[in-house]
Amino acid sequence: MILADEEATAALGRALAQVLRQGDVIALYGDLGAGKTTLARGLLQGLGFAGDVGSPTFPIVQAYEPPDVRLPLWHVDLYRIEDPGELEELALDEARGHAALAMEWPERLGPGLWPDSLILRLTVGEGGGRSLTAQVPAAWESRWPPR
Repeated sequence: MILADEEATAALGRALAQVLRQGDVIALYGDLGAGKTTLARGLLQGLGFAGDVGSPTFPIVQAYEPPDVRLPLWHVDLYRIEDPGELEELALDEARGHAALAMEWPERLGPGLWPDSLILRLTVGEGGGRSLTAQVPAAWESRWPPR
């Protein structure tokens, strides 16, 4: 899938929000500047969040809860995680019991990424556009691509 610009990337996030369910995980792969936070921002906008959405690089987890969003969402950025032991402190397994997760830098989980995660890989193309490839598990087959 080609995402022509930042707005197209955010629009994909807004479309994903319409099919997002509690317990879902969207794993966002890509280099710095690939559009992971832009896609997460669109996802939050699609869930009804009206405020600013920044990257949770320093807090690692930013939780969004109703009434600010229609569905609880944890925006997670694992960029600063260096030791797998740090992941247990985040309680991401427990979070899936009541929220969806949009996770940047999921490769820091190693083999711990849940097999039912929607995996989206963003790469920067020429002219500033993005190329997106998706690995779609059975849990997402009826919902991908979002309309």
